[in-house]
Amino acid sequence: MIAFDLQCANSHIFEGWFEDIEAYKSQNKNGLIRCPVCDDATIARIPSAFAIKTSDGGSPADMQQVVLTALSRKISRFVEKNFDNVGAEFAREALKIHYGVSKPRNIRGVSTKEEEKTLEKEGVEFYKVPLISSPDSETD
Repeated sequence: MIAFDLQCANSHIFEGWFEDIEAYKSQNKNGLIRCPVCDDATIARIPSAFAIKTSDGGSPADMQQVVLTALSRKISRFVEKNFDNVGAEFAREALKIHYGVSKPRNIRGVSTKEEEKTLEKEGVEFYKVPLISSPDSETD
């Protein structure tokens, strides 16, 4: 068995296990491999973190940092593209959505620790994600 990191046309990344490379090629050609997130059948193999060798012979810890940084940038770009930026109104807008005053949608913004306590007390689920800006965020 061989494991490949795969990506659909919508940029969802997942793992697939195959008997060999020919099995992967055959299944992909026949549209049998589908994204588990969006069911897209346009699938491509992508480099695995374990298959990347640094030219300077960097340590596994260095490689892990490179992979984590790249993943953080992808998450940041996804959030920037798919969430409405409500800025400092985050807590207020999250409460409006929670109580049905505003239409449900993905939002992002900033909040104070006090506002976060209020959101938690009201049962509003939210996640704090540090966003990494990158010079190439416009091109990816």
